[in-house]
Amino acid sequence: MKIAILGSGGREHAITYAISKSKKIEKIFCLPGNAGTDIIAENIIIDINNFEQVYDFLKKEKINFVVVGPEQPLVDGIVDYLQKFNIKVFGPNKMSSQLEGSKIFTKNLCKKYNIPTADFGTFKTKEDTIKFLKKANHPIVIKADNLASGKGVYICKNLDDSTNAVEEIFGGKFGYAEDILVEEFLEGEEMSYFIISDGKNFRSFGTAQDHKRVGEGDTGKNTGGMGAYSPSRLINNELNQKILDKIIKPTLKGLSDLGTDYKGFLYAGLMVKNNEPYLIEYNVRMGDPECQTLLPILNTDFLDLLVACVEQNLKNIKIEWANKKSLCVVLCSKGYPDKYEKRIKIKNLNALKLDNNNHLFHAGTVREDNEILAVGGRVLNFISLSENLLNARENIHNNLNKLNWAEGFYRKDIAFKVIGK
Repeated sequence: MKIAILGSGGREHAITYAISKSKKIEKIFCLPGNAGTDIIAENIIIDINNFEQVYDFLKKEKINFVVVGPEQPLVDGIVDYLQKFNIKVFGPNKMSSQLEGSKIFTKNLCKKYNIPTADFGTFKTKEDTIKFLKKANHPIVIKADNLASGKGVYICKNLDDSTNAVEEIFGGKFGYAEDILVEEFLEGEEMSYFIISDGKNFRSFGTAQDHKRVGEGDTGKNTGGMGAYSPSRLINNELNQKILDKIIKPTLKGLSDLGTDYKGFLYAGLMVKNNEPYLIEYNVRMGDPECQTLLPILNTDFLDLLVACVEQNLKNIKIEWANKKSLCVVLCSKGYPDKYEKRIKIKNLNALKLDNNNHLFHAGTVREDNEILAVGGRVLNFISLSENLLNARENIHNNLNKLNWAEGFYRKDIAFKVIGK
């Protein structure tokens, strides 16, 4: 098969790696890919948000199957667009993708189907929002309704914080804002929960714990994710069943009642308190960096799994996992998530110890004249599989020390709530 993978981050490198292990592969193209995918696939510089350009390439190369990595083209309807040309594509359609494209769409779905989530209100103007916030209890959560690359969530301790969040969102920090979402602050611990669905059947696809804050001890600004570990320390059989019965199944029923089926990965961001799950938000694709922790421990042929979903044959696929824990630490450019320099050389990559248990997935990198340059905020993902997370972290830190990239930084405490116990 000829495969095209859309995207350029660490998630897409992990997807490319997992698919490359299949014996059914003839060739993989990454659109546009990064310096890591360039090793195991052919990178094609294309704007994946230009659907006509993408289709022209797929047609020219006679691509058999497309995997969409990031959320923007999904929310914009690339699956619907490509299906018009009878192209097999893995990912949810435009209507289903509203689960991530509009947080208010999801909250209204939760309200209608009694899905446990934080109480909320929506507002259309800055003045009305601030008027409400002056009377509200803090802390409180304020969210941009539209896509914000994982950064459009503000946990506000006081009115000054809230006012600043409202100013930034309505000021266009995440694009044009027609509405804003204000939620009660939920106490508990976050967990990432994944399923994979073919529109008729679904299967659980693992759990992880992301670390969004830039600083150690979960402090500082929100990022796209500084690291993750899998499985989550919170998951147990009782909690798993509650998640399925109270959150996942009602959501899929809600979409079905709207006349659509969900195909692809669905990522539920949860808050767990006293073994009770509450939905924070949905993502309509694999998480990043959670994907980088999950796919290396997947024993099932990943391509078979994706094809089965598109062909609505998931019930005949057995999903098997390695009995190992997985840790990911993200190496970022200094200054991230604010301003940072680009086109900085990365040396010593050949010094890293990489094997079946230790992986490196590129994110914000490009290859030019046989040199690797950092061009993004999140640059490299270091992953280690082990019987315990302490050993995994030691393996990752050893590789980070070997790389010795002075222009980068990383959190040294990923999985601290587990390793510290």
